[in-house]
Amino acid sequence: MRGLRGAAGPGGARAALALLLAAALAPGPALPHPQCLDFKPPFRPPRGLAFCRRYADFGCCDPRRDRALLQRFYRLSARLDGPTYAACAGHLQDLLCQECSPYAAHLYDAEDPSTPVRTIPGLCQDYCLQVWQKCRSIFRYLSADQELIALENNMAKFCRYLSLEDTDYCFPHLLTNQNLNQNLGLVTADTEGCLQLCLMEVANGLRNPVAMVHANDGTHRFFIAEQVGLVWTYLPDRSRLEKPFLNISKAVLTSPWEGDERGFLGIVFHPKFKFNGKVYVYYSVEVRYEERIRISEFRISSADMNALDHGSERIILEIEEPASNHNGGELLFGDDGYLYIFTGDGGMAGDPFGTFGNAQNKSTLLGKVLRIDVNNNDRGPLYRIPPDNPFLNDPKARPEIYAYGVRNMWRCSFDRGEPRTKEGKGRLFCGDVGQNKYEEIDIVEKGKNYGWRAREGFSCYDKKLCANSSIDDVLPIYAYPHKMGKSVTGGYVYRGCESPNLNGLYIFGDFMSGRLMSLKENRASGEWQYSEICMGTGQTCMFPGLINNYYQYIISFAEDEAGELYFMSTGVPSATAPHGVVYKVVDTSRRAPPGKCQVEPSPVKVKSKRIQFVPKEKLIVKTPTPRPRLKATTEAPRGGGPDPQTPRAPAVDWGGQAPPPLGNRSRTPATPAPGGRASKPRKGGERRGQRRKKKPPGTATPLRNGAVRLMEQRGRSRSRGRVEVYIDGEWGTVCDDGWSSAAAAVVCRQLGFPYVVRASKKAEFGEGTSLRILLDDVQCSGQEKTLLECDHADVGTHNCSHEEDAGVVCSREEVAD
Repeated sequence: MRGLRGAAGPGGARAALALLLAAALAPGPALPHPQCLDFKPPFRPPRGLAFCRRYADFGCCDPRRDRALLQRFYRLSARLDGPTYAACAGHLQDLLCQECSPYAAHLYDAEDPSTPVRTIPGLCQDYCLQVWQKCRSIFRYLSADQELIALENNMAKFCRYLSLEDTDYCFPHLLTNQNLNQNLGLVTADTEGCLQLCLMEVANGLRNPVAMVHANDGTHRFFIAEQVGLVWTYLPDRSRLEKPFLNISKAVLTSPWEGDERGFLGIVFHPKFKFNGKVYVYYSVEVRYEERIRISEFRISSADMNALDHGSERIILEIEEPASNHNGGELLFGDDGYLYIFTGDGGMAGDPFGTFGNAQNKSTLLGKVLRIDVNNNDRGPLYRIPPDNPFLNDPKARPEIYAYGVRNMWRCSFDRGEPRTKEGKGRLFCGDVGQNKYEEIDIVEKGKNYGWRAREGFSCYDKKLCANSSIDDVLPIYAYPHKMGKSVTGGYVYRGCESPNLNGLYIFGDFMSGRLMSLKENRASGEWQYSEICMGTGQTCMFPGLINNYYQYIISFAEDEAGELYFMSTGVPSATAPHGVVYKVVDTSRRAPPGKCQVEPSPVKVKSKRIQFVPKEKLIVKTPTPRPRLKATTEAPRGGGPDPQTPRAPAVDWGGQAPPPLGNRSRTPATPAPGGRASKPRKGGERRGQRRKKKPPGTATPLRNGAVRLMEQRGRSRSRGRVEVYIDGEWGTVCDDGWSSAAAAVVCRQLGFPYVVRASKKAEFGEGTSLRILLDDVQCSGQEKTLLECDHADVGTHNCSHEEDAGVVCSREEVAD
């Protein structure tokens, strides 16, 4: 399915779980929460407002609502005498127009659909006193609230009744509240520039959802493909049909192994599907003990518009796969009407095939972007070569090749173009999974070489090949190192209607780290500016139906027929684990004006049972409870570890269950001791021959930096287990990068064992998911007193996950394990 490197590998179901356990919202100052009376974000009116002009640029009223408020103003004004009108008309207008305020829901205590809406907006005390003194009679016309009218002659009670519990939002002070009005209507960003967006759950219970596509036929159905070889039909109301759209699970080659890249990998509808009923799929298959990738054509069933005719399959193209990874998998139709196919380099590591690798070899179809013509293929060849393919006349090249030098492009997309000007239309964006160091985003153009294996990202991979000037490769528009993520998932340039602030933003992610990211083109310089995407904190996502968390393993992105953006992720990356969820990306800073994005789906004749959608994910609204510190024991711990009765958070073994979803990952690294490493423990502390003084009963013995303990899934262990180290007040785990018998000897000797039986890797004794990873790249000579005296990365800095937790097996005798 994608090119996971050796460090990630199969078995990544619980990778980076420490990240997940920190997924709740980080505490911080409350953020503004613009919201209208329909419980949705504010918008920019399509035309100016004649009456509530204060909110003509941004608010909750369109011209139609503005006219309705003006008519009400006329009706109420007609009931006022001349002096009252002269003194109070301005106040009357202000009160009526608060329905148009971007904070209307707060002014009317209507943030929650379950609470009753006030009839008068919340007023600040000084303003209320001013209005009461001269204009209190207007309230009997504005409101039918009898309790309010009964208080009309009691100024204190009257204004207390109209006050707001949250005084930040009272009128008119909110108009000058800098916190509420700064960057109003713009995408919210935290102090580090991370864009805060929200999600809507669209589908769940899926087995590694690898693709979501639409038919572009006006029905606004969407079709979700599972890696096992099933494709499901979803209707616009998010209900799913019980009968699969396609089921070729018996033919698809995959397995339950976590990280298996083979399977059903891609699906695309013909641009003229409405007329020819053709659909194309990309999947792994085994033919006479030989693994291949297959591109096939299916037709819609004549009896059911929500199912393909399984007997109509025609194999368009098959390519032998020398290894089980790097299978590519994307299928797209361009604006030119041709079918684009994205293949991997054949697998293994470093593209070891031939002199320069498959990706640079134009006589093979692996490591390429292919372009073929499948139009009008009912008679004659199954596909033809487009006449302008770049290597059509090169006798040493396959004519199907459109671009080359790619490693394993995982998820590509064509830009729909800016909605009005169509600027950018037709650009082809791809995420190309890297080898050891970098992931990259490319814009693919005809005939270009994208550098692999000479180059990985902007860096040389094969230095000799990289120095060859004839390579003439195209650099990516963006590349990121493996400390940010180890397997890119390409996305889309947002061109939808509902979230106008996202227009032009290329949104993508990383499968391993779960990081959501974005690029925005600077039109003046042509450079792409990076911003990370976080889940909204505070009240950012407190709108009906929205959530602010997702499962880590980001498999794919998608657009619906209207251009809205989605992504698919799972908690357990196995083709048979039903933990996949589809999320819609939502920006709550500004929506489109009411009615602008309304669609009228064409009718769908349904013959299968509908399964109504039931959302399962929840909005995270509480800040996390800090993990309790370990209490010091009343006597010195043996071997440097705490007393067995010391309370500790239990290790989590998720087994076949999905781990908790990602919310706001902390992007602030742990602070190391001065100098970049944790301070080394001091030796001795007392003179020779001097007796230690006994401590009074109940006096705690503090743990020293570098203390270690061994843990198994059932709890504390004496001689074998996962290594946990104590540094600066907390316990944490050690990554097995560089973990050796010498490092294990340091641990065993600390615990009083003279011999090391084995240095354990790959979380053999379970994953310490309730703890942080504190040490990585530990290099010991074997003579150090603690792991902190060994060479290691900065404390808390790591490029690994808990599936790589290190362990040891110690012994008092020289024995084999």
